[in-house]
Amino acid sequence: MKPAAAVSRPDWEIFCKVVDNYGDIGVCWRLARALAAGAGFSVRLWVDDWAAFARLCPDLAGADGEVCRGGIEVRRWTDPLPEVEPAAVVIEAFACDLPDVHLRAMAAQPLAPVWINLEYLSAEGWVAGCHRLASPHPALPLVKHFFFPGFDADTGGLIRETGLLAERDAFRAGDGRAAWFAAQGMALPSPDTLVVSLFAYEQPALAELVAAWAQGERPVLLLVPEGRVLGDLAAAVGMDGLAPGARLQRGQLALAVLPFTDQAGYDRLLWACDLNFVRGEDSFVRAQWAAHPFVWQIYLQDGDAHVDKLDAFVARWCAGLEAPAAAALRRFWSAWNGAGGIAAAWPDFAAVLPALAAHARDWCGRLAAQDDLVMRLTQFCNHIRAVKR
Repeated sequence: MKPAAAVSRPDWEIFCKVVDNYGDIGVCWRLARALAAGAGFSVRLWVDDWAAFARLCPDLAGADGEVCRGGIEVRRWTDPLPEVEPAAVVIEAFACDLPDVHLRAMAAQPLAPVWINLEYLSAEGWVAGCHRLASPHPALPLVKHFFFPGFDADTGGLIRETGLLAERDAFRAGDGRAAWFAAQGMALPSPDTLVVSLFAYEQPALAELVAAWAQGERPVLLLVPEGRVLGDLAAAVGMDGLAPGARLQRGQLALAVLPFTDQAGYDRLLWACDLNFVRGEDSFVRAQWAAHPFVWQIYLQDGDAHVDKLDAFVARWCAGLEAPAAAALRRFWSAWNGAGGIAAAWPDFAAVLPALAAHARDWCGRLAAQDDLVMRLTQFCNHIRAVKR
């Protein structure tokens, strides 16, 4: 990591406020890297929570709030914000509200920047109708455009780095999985072991599921990165607490707690497992690129808005899936998100995992046939600039 150079006007800049630990900055960091490394743009990333970001990007630890890495100028979002020349494209991530000083600087440019509000991901039908809508600023000569990630051609697509799927396939075809387990200090699991990753918010239903795994017929290896679920997991196995490095056995269930990892390390964890429990938005998308069965714990929202989002994605993902497998998935995902008994839903879900694995590969292939988010974002911003000139 080196100090930020005196950067001239960057091509893109992203403003990020950390709301939920790593979800918001996880998406913004992936987007910044995809714009810089994949598309070759110069990028400036503003983030308000330096400590949270440093968990994903350890090189930031010890820096003074202004660094440059991989062509990305990373700066701490302070109040007041330093007066700098805005980028050609300014992304306001998840309606985080740009500082007034920067809005005035944008309005003062000879050609105002393209202003994008990058929204949260949803599979709901209304998204296509709101994608790319314009919202003029009430006082300044600026127009904000809403950009919605999504799963079809009428939305903004998903972040997918160049070469990601080829790297995944090479990991699985070669000795990547064996090397990954060796790096964790673990033996390669037997072929009949179900290898599961668990990344979750607090989860009261976990004790029920852990008991089902421990008492089941099939060996289960549960790999748990350090995070918010460890408290519930410790209670589920009768421990006062769990920390990275912990290893224990309960009946057919073997458990390993892993240290926090960066985004590349998390991708490899997903690739090494047969079933992935994910949460929020960033890990949810990565599980789809892993092309293995997964279970989504959605972020709770006021008014049960998360239920509509969950139902919309399940309906979209299950299209074309045989009815018994779709029914088992719906029941298990609902239970994992608080509706129904998780242990009662597990046997049927476990029985259809082979069908879900085949469907996950097909789903990933169909997503990968579409343009990714960076491609669609670039095309849209080029269009806006052409209209302005």
